[in-house]
Amino acid sequence: MTHIDLHVGDSGYDDWEVVRDFGDLETAQAFCQLLDEAGLEAVLTSDYELDEFHRGDIAMRVPPGKWSEANEALDPPES
Repeated sequence: MTHIDLHVGDSGYDDWEVVRDFGDLETAQAFCQLLDEAGLEAVLTSDYELDEFHRGDIAMRVPPGKWSEANEALDPPES
């Protein structure tokens, strides 16, 4: 798995669209990896540092205008 950084208190991503919110870093990184593998740019952000168990309020964000494409990449294929 590619290393995915968490951007804490970084206002540079405030205009990016939130695709999903997560409560733990490991889950957030796994979903962010899915977008990376689909060729989409995504970042993980949090307003505050995570606790010692890497839990907190984590948002996965994509550049403006990419929300729909990101959601489609995360949705399971229809059978």
